[in-house]
Amino acid sequence: MQTLEQIKDRIAAALPGARLAVIANASPAGQPSLLLDHEHALEAARFLRDAPELRFDYASNATGVDWPERTVKERVKVKKMIDGVEKETEELAERKIPGCLEAVYHLYSMELGHGPLIIRLRTGNRTDRVTLPSLTPVWRSCEFQEREIFDLFGIVFEGHPDLRRILMWDGFEDHPMRKDYAPAASGEAKA
Repeated sequence: MQTLEQIKDRIAAALPGARLAVIANASPAGQPSLLLDHEHALEAARFLRDAPELRFDYASNATGVDWPERTVKERVKVKKMIDGVEKETEELAERKIPGCLEAVYHLYSMELGHGPLIIRLRTGNRTDRVTLPSLTPVWRSCEFQEREIFDLFGIVFEGHPDLRRILMWDGFEDHPMRKDYAPAASGEAKA
């Protein structure tokens, strides 16, 4: 299998203007993933499936991830006047990272026997910009899994053939896998 950087470069060459990024993974597995932009996600998925040397013909898993807004502290270099002399020093600075939701797909090539390739799609935020393109038209195996992500995380998949709740009842008003989900108190019933 080609490296993730090589796959990224191949997609970029085939789809000019596509915004792609390799996302590092700090977990023990250390497996990086490829972030696709909304506008080119469906075309990139078709490329990954149809390119003769890639042939990612099977999406084994799709899941959601909730990333609430968070603040990270970073060391930054700044220039300061110290005793009348400009010197470079390090300071701690805080940076806010806006929240978003992600759909994460694990792809394999059954034909060529390689994988997994992990791709990600990110929403604009966690409130009103939660729409992503459905990859079900490319990999039929995503249909129920995208429904589960919709139900539990609230990501709306444009172009999905049957986007409706799969685990929670129709009147349920929340998304129980969101990190800010608060279940009703014992004895209270939520809609």
